[in-house]
Amino acid sequence: MALNSEKPLSGRVALITGANTGIGLVTARELARQGARLFIACRSGAHAQAAAEQIRAASGNAQVEALALDLGDFASVRQCAQIFLARDLPLHLLVNNAGLAGTRGLTASGFELAFGVNHMGHFLLTDLLLDRIKASAPARIVTVASRAHTRTSGIDWDAVRKPTRTRTAIEEYAVSKLANVWFSAELGRRLAGSGVTTYALHPGVVASDIWRSLPWPIRPLFKLRMISTEKGALTTLYCGSALELASESGLYYDHCRQRMPSSLGQDKLLAAELWRRSAAWLTA
Repeated sequence: MALNSEKPLSGRVALITGANTGIGLVTARELARQGARLFIACRSGAHAQAAAEQIRAASGNAQVEALALDLGDFASVRQCAQIFLARDLPLHLLVNNAGLAGTRGLTASGFELAFGVNHMGHFLLTDLLLDRIKASAPARIVTVASRAHTRTSGIDWDAVRKPTRTRTAIEEYAVSKLANVWFSAELGRRLAGSGVTTYALHPGVVASDIWRSLPWPIRPLFKLRMISTEKGALTTLYCGSALELASESGLYYDHCRQRMPSSLGQDKLLAAELWRRSAAWLTA
């Protein structure tokens, strides 16, 4: 994917979700520094604009634009994709980074909050942009998952259509991250031979705003051993641009190395079932 050593992403177009804070902001800044024409898609249009200004100043790259995107609202996802596609640009790198944890509720589109934002919103966004990504090949789709996917026994297909059940929402977060792993692997299988490769990753347990909604007694303890956002962005950047990964697809990475997901995370039949149900939910 790289074109030269100084600006390896020069001439490339990238879109990243949730880039106004945390590892998303760091990732976006570094993609801009590497020369990418960058679109940052965030729930708050005002925050996205402020982040774009910050990234332009820090990277020296004027080609950074903001898009409004509420992943919990399918109408917003469709509008965001439509606005990008209307620009008639290629798309060489899609980074499904945005996420939430420790927040309870139901999305505007009727899904458990973590599952709806972390999985369903990105599933729809990727689907809407996929033809453009394939036409831009070689291209990559990077999905920020988590080692938390190992901490669930599976997905209750009924529960993901209901409000968050647990008090901390940590179990629901783990379910959404398992969905990320399955989605990326199944997408890789479906795109085999297309020139588009996919990657899921664990960024590390990062001290970012994703944990801002955890209850107070838990939040400070939970963040004690977390790593910085700069370190947390490294594996995303590795999956997005490392030349040695150009022939790999559908795999899972941690600390810039390929790792095996949990045995459940490797289940191809359940990954295919998640895909089938997700696609059906979009048209329900």
